[in-house]
Order: sequence, then structure tokens, then C-alpha cells
Amino acid sequence: EEIRNGKFDFVLMDLKMPVMDGYEATKHLRASSHPDAKRVPVIAMTANAFKEDVENALAAGMNGHLAKPIEVEIFYKTLVSMLR
Repeated sequence: EEIRNGKFDFVLMDLKMPVMDGYEATKHLRASSHPDAKRVPVIAMTANAFKEDVENALAAGMNGHLAKPIEVEIFYKTLVSMLR
């Protein structure tokens, strides 16, 4: 299915994936010519929660970072802040 503009409000990006990690996937997304590629917020979801992990996520083009296990209140606050 072709992705329509505005179809996604945000992306929850796993950083540990088998073919391409979340950092690389985000860089590819941001470099894409798709109209939403630079607009859609990308939030890292990972057990890696050190300061450098957050910095690496932001450097890859992500808008936020959530550490696992997810704290529901922080999760909701993050989503709300991304949708504003």
C-alpha cells in the first residue's frame, strides 16, 4: 500500500532490528523524498537509556527517546508533546 501524506502521527522506532537498526532506519526515513519524511515525529523505544543513547537517537534524526520498560505516564506525555 502506498503511504499517503499525513497517514502517520508518529513512529515508535525500535533500535534493535535484524536488518537495519533504528538509527539507520531513521536516517533513511529523513533522507526520503516522501512529503512526511521530515515532518513525522520519530521516538526511539529501547532498553538502552544512557545519555549517549539519547544523544545518538537525536543525532540520527529522532525527536525523542523512551526507555524500556515503558512508564505509561512518560509515554503519554511524550506522545502529547510530539503531537503539538
